[in-house]
Amino acid sequence: MFLRLLGYLFLCVALAATAFDGTRLLADKGALAFTSVLQHWQTLNSPSLEAARTAVENLSPYLWSPLLMAVLVLPAWMVAGGLGLAVYIAGYKRPRPTLPDGI
Repeated sequence: MFLRLLGYLFLCVALAATAFDGTRLLADKGALAFTSVLQHWQTLNSPSLEAARTAVENLSPYLWSPLLMAVLVLPAWMVAGGLGLAVYIAGYKRPRPTLPDGI
């Protein structure tokens, strides 16, 4: 149940990021530009981005630059939507089959 709720939360974030990019599309008279996770993170809380970068680079300098930056430059709706879908599917339980009354 918790994973499905977390999946819904990430899917709501993906919807909000899509709405943000959609309003920018309308405001910029049709110029298509997606906002990356990195741009959102810098806008919302830049000190935590630098703290995370420092912490990850202390573990391994190769972990930040090629791996995490590859994810952070993707559009925010894509990352949040993919993560939400994966978490939702991980928490999904198939419904129990119903037995007919004659058995």
